[in-house]
Amino acid sequence: MGITAEICCGGYEDAKTAAAYGAQRVELNSGLYLGGLTPGIGTLKLTKETTNLNVVSMVRPRGGGFCYSEEEFRAMIRDAEELLLAGTDGIAFGFLNEDESINIERTREMTSLIHAYGRTAVFHRAFDCAGAKDESMEELIGLGVDRVLTSGGRKNAMDGRLQIRHLVATYGRNIEILAGSGINDLNVAGLIRETGVQQVHSSCHGWRIDRTAQGSDVSYGYADGRYNRMFEVVSREKLSKFLSAVHDAEMARDDA
Repeated sequence: MGITAEICCGGYEDAKTAAAYGAQRVELNSGLYLGGLTPGIGTLKLTKETTNLNVVSMVRPRGGGFCYSEEEFRAMIRDAEELLLAGTDGIAFGFLNEDESINIERTREMTSLIHAYGRTAVFHRAFDCAGAKDESMEELIGLGVDRVLTSGGRKNAMDGRLQIRHLVATYGRNIEILAGSGINDLNVAGLIRETGVQQVHSSCHGWRIDRTAQGSDVSYGYADGRYNRMFEVVSREKLSKFLSAVHDAEMARDDA
């Protein structure tokens, strides 16, 4: 079984870059500076029309957590259905209760909708904010979720590698474990070796300048200091190095 490298993209241009450098799957978002929000339908359609990428579309209406109002939830279901109708290959989502437990009913409804279209249901890093990791994973498996994106409950995947290894060893036959957060060309081989994970997620992010983000008395920049006129993009250099490192890690594993 090969190692799947998923690239986190903030728009159509990022997705085209990922495809050009040989990525096979992307997570498509808007608002990466908020942790990733729902992308536009046009962005998805252009990506599907002009690339051969497997596209997982984020469904997240805002930053700041995963416990949503009824109005937010109903909008998320509608967004998911529109994305499914537009051809997305999967939906990434996450629902928690105020006590940090998995919201069973909402997860069931979203998963059922995704599966009704024959697509992939991905529970994103809301899992890392859930309280009891083993209980939460068992619940997601019982609900039919196909894949979980996780840093092992830590700030980044390397810090959470022991938990990721536990999740892969304990649940990997029943659900796909996708490791993400802070993964790059320098650490991906070690992460794969130490955890046994078969799927890795990386933003490979760099910065691009847009000088119109700041005027003499106003600013629309979202990053502090020297980044206040910049926005995040997929770095071609980092992407190339990352995909090469994943390929090398796969070859080394197969030769072992």
